[in-house]
Amino acid sequence: MVHSAYDSFQLLTGCPNKIDAIESYGSKLLLGCSDGSLRIYGSDPSDADRSPPFDPHALRKEPYALQRTVSGFSKKALISMQVLESRELLLSLSESIAFHRLPNLETIAVITKAKGANVYSWDDRRGFLCFARQKRVCIFRHDGGRGFVEVKDFGVLDTVKSMSWCGENICLGIRKEYMILNATNGALSEVFSSGKIAPPLVVALPSGELILGKENIGVFVDQNGKLLQADRICWSEAPTAVVIQKPYAIALFPRRVEIRSLRVPYPLIQNIVLPGVRRLIKSNNAIVVALENSVHGLFPVPLGAQIVQLTASGNFEEALALCKLLPPEDASLRAAKEASIHIRYAQYLFENGSYEEAMEHFVASQVDITYVLSLYPSIILPKTTAVSEPVKLADLSLDAPHLSRGSSGLSDDLETFLPPSESDENSVLEFKKMSHNTLMALIKFIQKKRYSIVEKAAAEGTEEVVLDAVEDSFTSSRFKKSSKGRGNVPINSAAREMAAILDTALLQALLLTGQSAAAVELLKGLNYCDAKICEEILQKGNHYAALLELYRSSSMHREALTLLQQLVEESKSNQSQAELIQKFSPEAIIEYLKPVCGTDPMLVLEFSMLVLESCPTQTIELFLSGNIPADMVNSYLKQHAPNMQGRYLELMLAMNENGISGNLQNEMVQIYLSEVLEWYSELSAQQIWDEKEYSPTRKKLLSALESISGYNPEALLKRLPPDALFEERAILLGKMNQHELALSLYVHKLHVPELALAYCDRVSESAVHQPPTKSSGNIYLTLLQIYLNPQKTTKNFEKRITNLVSSSNASIPKISSTASFKTRGGRKKIASIEGAEDMRISPSNTDSSRSDGDAEESNEEGGSSIMLDQVLDLLSRRWGRLNGAQALRLLPRETKLQNLLPFLGPFVKKSSEAYRNFSVIKSLRQSENLQVKDELYNQRKAVVKISSDSMCSLCNKKLGTSVFAVYPNGTTLVHFVCFRDSQSMKAVSKVSQLRKR
Repeated sequence: MVHSAYDSFQLLTGCPNKIDAIESYGSKLLLGCSDGSLRIYGSDPSDADRSPPFDPHALRKEPYALQRTVSGFSKKALISMQVLESRELLLSLSESIAFHRLPNLETIAVITKAKGANVYSWDDRRGFLCFARQKRVCIFRHDGGRGFVEVKDFGVLDTVKSMSWCGENICLGIRKEYMILNATNGALSEVFSSGKIAPPLVVALPSGELILGKENIGVFVDQNGKLLQADRICWSEAPTAVVIQKPYAIALFPRRVEIRSLRVPYPLIQNIVLPGVRRLIKSNNAIVVALENSVHGLFPVPLGAQIVQLTASGNFEEALALCKLLPPEDASLRAAKEASIHIRYAQYLFENGSYEEAMEHFVASQVDITYVLSLYPSIILPKTTAVSEPVKLADLSLDAPHLSRGSSGLSDDLETFLPPSESDENSVLEFKKMSHNTLMALIKFIQKKRYSIVEKAAAEGTEEVVLDAVEDSFTSSRFKKSSKGRGNVPINSAAREMAAILDTALLQALLLTGQSAAAVELLKGLNYCDAKICEEILQKGNHYAALLELYRSSSMHREALTLLQQLVEESKSNQSQAELIQKFSPEAIIEYLKPVCGTDPMLVLEFSMLVLESCPTQTIELFLSGNIPADMVNSYLKQHAPNMQGRYLELMLAMNENGISGNLQNEMVQIYLSEVLEWYSELSAQQIWDEKEYSPTRKKLLSALESISGYNPEALLKRLPPDALFEERAILLGKMNQHELALSLYVHKLHVPELALAYCDRVSESAVHQPPTKSSGNIYLTLLQIYLNPQKTTKNFEKRITNLVSSSNASIPKISSTASFKTRGGRKKIASIEGAEDMRISPSNTDSSRSDGDAEESNEEGGSSIMLDQVLDLLSRRWGRLNGAQALRLLPRETKLQNLLPFLGPFVKKSSEAYRNFSVIKSLRQSENLQVKDELYNQRKAVVKISSDSMCSLCNKKLGTSVFAVYPNGTTLVHFVCFRDSQSMKAVSKVSQLRKR
């Protein structure tokens, strides 16, 4: 016997006749005796005053006395009885089936067709009665009054030994097998064969399912006869009767009553020995057992007492099942009992090696997490206000009221879980606890608990942020009169403390079980690991990847970067450790710095210097992608890595030209120029300098000078050597709008007319999108004059540039010189080409009355130094951008027309085409003018007819012979006086509106 589920109590004894049938009605017992009488027993009235109040519908656990005898209740001995409480009827089976009204036992119906019936079944929900006699099954329905109506009558294969309603069908136990009878059409379906020795037995369950007996085995089937589960109830022998009173099944045997649990595997609960037991029924609150001349009541032991018995005997599963049967009004008691049992059961399983099952019961018990962690002494936990010493279970059970127990009885349970005090047993237990299986079970336990606790901790953090924001706004609205901080609004940090305990323990368990990757994933997500404890553990175990994630999640970026730097240096010094090189390369520092750019740019700049030389491109891209201010990066690079400053500015400019300030552009050009000057000095010292040689840096310098505009050309021009870098000088002069000097450099210093022509093209194209300036209006004519007067343009060239650079106001002085030429007509002054202001070519300064003799004198002065080929090439290639008349006036007299054909041909053709086009346009304009005049004449010919009925549209009076006016539509007529008055009124209203505005 596992425990006592029922207490046996003798209700009555000494019945004069043999008891054949028994039933209970409320607190009374109805006995059908062998002489056909019905004897009614009740509690002794003399004990009513002494006994406590009782339920009138329940049997009492006290001796019963005879209250009434109904002789001749039936002609023959009763086979069975049943009280129909919902209808207040007593159903009895003897030679037939009779119904009596309770409590006076008035006979209301006798079903004569049931004569010879041996078994019946009552469906209380529908009021249907089915019974079997010989090989027939009949169904009757109670009509609600005093009568019963026959519904069906079906034939079966053999005599029915047992039967029960199952939904709309009837389950029949005949001599050799079980069958399901369809109560509508009488169809029979076989279930399985019954036993060969024991008679068939059909037992209905409260859920509507059935237990069918086969020898000493009970088989579970549904209402259609299908097997429900593989498990079976195995009785010690074949029972003669079975009743169900949850959570037990009670079976009747000749000398005893056997009680089994309805939970798989249906264990034996209790045996009650009662020799000569004959009948077994279920009442409202007990099981009634009838012997030959006495009656015993099996009263259930209170569930609380059963739970205590089961827990003490170690049958925790049964105890937990009984806890669920406690009434809802005892919810707190139920929770306390369940928690206590779960903890005891978990401890038992833990000590016997079932670690995962133990953790499941710890989860179900809602015990404090620190208690479970106290079973693992090697797990280091942070000190919190919740539990200071979690290892001491006795302290926990006695002094920690925060443990989630349903009642104070839980503390007694915890006291039994103290480990043994012997040192050898402690060492063995320690080994078991810290084994792999125990730690894996702990990991699963923490993971089940972690989600809800971390969620609460995150909610607390959000609440703090909101309260801080509210406090800041309140303080600002009150002019910050109070200096009190967040202490005024206490925040419960229990969830965060518990989250720290959980995550710290989980990390250690993962590391001890070799799950380093899982530990890294834990630290990558939201976690509350104690930084100090976890840092020490990770450092001892050389778990660098996890340590870096711990630093990252704890915002300890300086420590993380210092560690990364150390690891990178170690990987470089020990080339054999390929794993270190792969994991902790310089790129790892860059990857770590990317998310830090927005929060701590100075830290990013500090540690980026470590990898700038080895990974320059990635580091500079880090600066650019991290939105670190360019001025800050440039200043830091200038101080700590000047050799990378230019590279950074290059990439910055390539990404966004407008995003880099003029100061940075100027600095980038200065860096390029410094490198070019250093390169020039080296080549000059070796006397191998060549103006047409271009280094990569010089190419960058030239490209930067042309493409960007944020630098200071005057400052750069001062740094250029006087006898070299003429192309750079030309570009800078062009930026200063000194086009003549720039073109002179291209032509006379570099001797590359193509560059001069390209320069003119750039100036001309830029002038299209900008307002015209004096210096760029006739750039091609300036180049043409340089070709025609080479000696004049090179005179005092260096001096003029020096004066230009040294000028404080950056203006260009007009240095005019005159040259006397002897001609036939006397002496003339020709302005020398010395400044950009002097050389603008326009109709105002180009002498339109210049004669061919002037050109001849100029030719004589210039001699053979005139660059005629370049002049003709310029005219032939850019004839469309030149003023033809001015260009022809500048040409020397000896120029042959045949050489001018490439210029004059397309020029004249274009001029003729323009003339024709303008002529056509002129004709069209004249035609349009004539059309407008014709329309005007037609409008003036309009006729208005005034009759005696013509009315003024303004005053609605007849026009008569008054002066009138006609509106442009030709139909609206008004007096001229009315029209004049309306116009004056409109003018006055407009003025008043303007004044109001």
